[in-house]
Amino acid sequence: MKTYKVRQRQWRVLVVQNWTLWTRKKKSCIQIILPQVMLSFVSAPLGTNSWFRLCGTNKEIFKTKDRLYAMKGGEGASSYAQNSTFQRDAIEASKEFIREAIAENFDSKWTKPTSPICIADLGCSTGPNTFLAMQTMIEAINFQFQSEGLVAQMPEFQVFFNDQISNDFNTLFKNLPQSRKYFASGVPGSFRGRLFPRKTLHLVHSSSSLCWLSKVPKEIMDKGSSAWNKGRIFHKNAPKEVVDAYATQYKADLESFLHARAQELANNGLMLLQIPIASDVILDSDVDPGKIFEVLGSCLLDMVRVGMVSEEKVDSFNVPLFYPPIKNVKEIVESNGIFRIERMRPFHVKNNVTFPTVQRLVLFYRAVLDEMIDQHFGGGIGDELFNRLAKKVKEFPNYMNPKKQKIDFIFVLLKRKPNLM
Repeated sequence: MKTYKVRQRQWRVLVVQNWTLWTRKKKSCIQIILPQVMLSFVSAPLGTNSWFRLCGTNKEIFKTKDRLYAMKGGEGASSYAQNSTFQRDAIEASKEFIREAIAENFDSKWTKPTSPICIADLGCSTGPNTFLAMQTMIEAINFQFQSEGLVAQMPEFQVFFNDQISNDFNTLFKNLPQSRKYFASGVPGSFRGRLFPRKTLHLVHSSSSLCWLSKVPKEIMDKGSSAWNKGRIFHKNAPKEVVDAYATQYKADLESFLHARAQELANNGLMLLQIPIASDVILDSDVDPGKIFEVLGSCLLDMVRVGMVSEEKVDSFNVPLFYPPIKNVKEIVESNGIFRIERMRPFHVKNNVTFPTVQRLVLFYRAVLDEMIDQHFGGGIGDELFNRLAKKVKEFPNYMNPKKQKIDFIFVLLKRKPNLM
């Protein structure tokens, strides 16, 4: 391993394997960990000298290959950064759960003043929501030390921001809070595989990310399968075989996620998760995200009829997203055996505040799906597709009726059992 001193006196650009990463400003830098090479650019909250290191990593750790979809980057009108207030509302709604979880389960005796408390946010996207979550957690830990009279023993904080390799880390790091009290690092890659050395993390956080699948189930793409999802882009109102294929893929993905975290979390380490789930009861008049995907699918079929896209392209397009029932999540965690469920509490996000207009709702879905649609259909259909979606949503008042919204989450607190694995 080699270490180099670098004094940063202006903006710099780092290009690594088709990546361009902007460092923030004087006396700060950023860390990016790649599957075969790690370039560390550590971003200090106050800092003196910046530094970086280049070292090899174990290739066997990085076997998982997800479809490299990420939220829409940049800070434009249809970007995730400008259209993620719904995800922010989910974090806001669970802030008290986070504070209580840390107050009741985080033990300062697990840390050392000379070693940082390491926190990973998995599925961070481009911000700014990830910064809110990290601030909430760090403030809760600081309060814990203060209430125990251990201010002098307060460790430093290292935060790892993780998302897919195609995530726009430029925007994320450009907007790091000036007042942050932690060192910030970027870790691109799938969170369904190993990302960190064994037992190096104290806390893991993930919000609104564990509903995404690593891939579309192969059965629903097979014309000869009873699970072929022809004419639909989601499992809403699909045959049981389609729903089962999605559920099976979700189970495999969550098991992989838990297995990786079981190796990376220290004994008694905590995982704080906010997971979108299926509502127990949904009336025909209720609106959940699945209904929006149904309408979006109908827009694509309309475009097939006028020759704008091919039917084959639509039949082969499916959104890799699954909202599990609570009992499924509980069963998967319990079967893992490494984590103890400390808390599993449902909560509701009211999107009448998040989506005050049809245009805001459509921009939200575009920020989430645009890259996926461009990769599958090729660029150029996005404007037409989402304009059609806006027109159809306007035809159904329930889509904007806050009393009809069904978007539920669970807050899950897991503690790693000691001396296992």
